Amino acid sequence: FKPDSDDVRDSPALDIAVQLNQAGASVRVHDPKAIEPARARFAHLDFSESIEGCISGADVILHLTEWKIYREINPSEIKSQVNQAIIIDGRNALDRDLWVKAGWKFRALGRA
Repeated sequence: FKPDSDDVRDSPALDIAVQLNQAGASVRVHDPKAIEPARARFAHLDFSESIEGCISGADVILHLTEWKIYREINPSEIKSQVNQAIIIDGRNALDRDLWVKAGWKFRALGRA
């Protein structure tokens, strides 16, 4: 929710997850360090302990935190785990060409 931290205060990523959930979307969230603090504050969200569990069957992936572990994901390796290969990079931190080459529909905030 914030890179390299378990601090969930004022987390834009969690704000987005909550808003999507309130709008009726099925939302699963993952963070390498902040699952427990986030779960304590946002118990109504679905938290996954693993990236694989979080993306399994997803219609869209939202990349909202600049953790190195997320930037290093191989899009070719995870494509078979999702329902639709669509990713929105909300941090402009991912390699667009890598994702597109792997067959993903790629969108990024603030990019054409």
